[in-house]
Amino acid sequence: MIRFEHVGFRYGVGPEILTDVNFTLEPGSFHFLNGPSGAGKTSLMSLLYLGRKPSRGLVTMFGQQINDMEQRNLAHLRQKIGVVFQEFRLLPHLSAFDNVALPLRIIGTPEKEIRNNVGELLEWVGLGDYTQSLPQTLSGGQQQRIAIARAVIARPKLLLADEPTGNLDDEMGFRLMNLFEQLNNMGTTIVIATHSHAIMDKFGHPRLILDNGHLEVQEPKSWVQRSVESVF
Repeated sequence: MIRFEHVGFRYGVGPEILTDVNFTLEPGSFHFLNGPSGAGKTSLMSLLYLGRKPSRGLVTMFGQQINDMEQRNLAHLRQKIGVVFQEFRLLPHLSAFDNVALPLRIIGTPEKEIRNNVGELLEWVGLGDYTQSLPQTLSGGQQQRIAIARAVIARPKLLLADEPTGNLDDEMGFRLMNLFEQLNNMGTTIVIATHSHAIMDKFGHPRLILDNGHLEVQEPKSWVQRSVESVF
C-alpha cells in the first residue's frame, strides 16, 4: 500500500529532517511509530497523510507515485485516509455528532445510516450523552475521543494517529486501542505514533523507529494474544 524509497524531507532550504527513509507498509499491516522528540515523526506523518511532498526520493501510496501528483488527485487519495492529529482539529461550530458525521456526509452517506453509525460509535467511546455538545465545552480527553471517532467512522484504508491515547486514562486508552485493532482486522492499515511503551508492549506490532531523521523497522520480540471487542 505504501512505499518510501530513499526519501528525504526538508523545510525550505533548511537541513534535512528525514534522510534516506526506506520502508514498505503492506495492506492490512499495523505499525507503531516511535522516536525521541525532534526525530522527524511529525514530518513523516505529514508525508503519510499527503500534507507535504518529499524533497527527494519516491513515495508510492495506493499504487500511485505522489511526487508529481496534482492537488485534485491528492485530495481524492486523502479520502482514503483517516487522521487523528495531536491538536484534534475539531470544527468549533459543529456538535460532537456533526464533527464525527462530517466524513460520511462528504462521501454522501444517507442520513439514516449516519445517525445509526455515529450514535453507536459515540456511545462506544463513552460520549453518548454529549452528542450535541460543542468541542469547547468538553475536556481535552473528550475532544480527543471525538477526533478519533471522526477519523475511523468511514473505515479508511489507512489510519494515521498521532499520540491518540495521550490525554486518556489507561482504561480508555486500551479501549480505543481495541477499536484500532478491530479496524485493522477489517483491513485498515494503521500507523500510530506513540511514546507509550506500555501500549507498544501490550499490542505487539512492528515499530518504525526514527532517530535523527533515520528510520529503522523493528519486528516485535514476541506476539501477544489480543482479545478484540467488536465495535461496528
